[in-house]
Amino acid sequence: MNKENTIILFNQKKVRRHWDDDNEQWYFSIIDVVAILTDSSNPRRYWSDLKAKLLQEGSEVYDNIVQLKMLASDGKRYNTDCFTTEDLLRTIQSIPSPKAEPFKLWLAKVGYERIEETEDPELAFDRAMQTYLKKGYSRQWINQRLKSIEVRKELTDEWQERGVKEGLGFAILTDEITKAWADKSIKEYKKFKGLKKQSLRDNMTNLELVLNMLAEASTTEISKKKKPQSFVQNKEVARQGGHVAGTARKEIEAQTGDSIVSPENAVNLRLTDKKK
Repeated sequence: MNKENTIILFNQKKVRRHWDDDNEQWYFSIIDVVAILTDSSNPRRYWSDLKAKLLQEGSEVYDNIVQLKMLASDGKRYNTDCFTTEDLLRTIQSIPSPKAEPFKLWLAKVGYERIEETEDPELAFDRAMQTYLKKGYSRQWINQRLKSIEVRKELTDEWQERGVKEGLGFAILTDEITKAWADKSIKEYKKFKGLKKQSLRDNMTNLELVLNMLAEASTTEISKKKKPQSFVQNKEVARQGGHVAGTARKEIEAQTGDSIVSPENAVNLRLTDKKK
């Protein structure tokens, strides 16, 4: 486990966090968040009582508490209860505090939007467009990114048709595709771009997105033709689809003399667009 401990500020107050490189997850100190949201004179006692309440209610998040050594104000490291982002947000819903209310309203809004998008998928694209524009991406890049979402959905639908389980199964096959076209695993690719939890696709150049789409679209078409029956066969198809884009990448690199797989990330991309 590769540990990286840092501090972020929330309303000018410190929250300790820890990056787990193996699982690609941030873990946050619960006691720090409780102290900020409750203004309790004894946040440790407050968290202790809340833990007991969660356990009594049979909440699943109680079982997801992870203890990590974090730096305390006395300069020493102590075991500290930590949560992932998802579990932390779930726990915040159990805190009866005015400061926690904005989080609860935000979660309710997100949940409502997801229900709307289920009934009208086009809304998801419209909201994605607005989100990317606010982040500073160019319209050309956004159009490519939204197209990549469509291509990805066609691939995952095909995988489901072939009996591949969502989650780990999808992740393994995606990794095979990426290694075949980019000569890097997803983990290596993200490290190359200086990423942690961020989406790899949101940090690709236009050409990287195009080749990634070619790899996934090729995998979809090959799968439809060959109809793989086992996970091993699906992995082979994923490599074949990725190889199609890998061949295109090498040909472009031979003609231009430049590497397609770029260390540029979203920050670099947005800065470049602003200079144009």
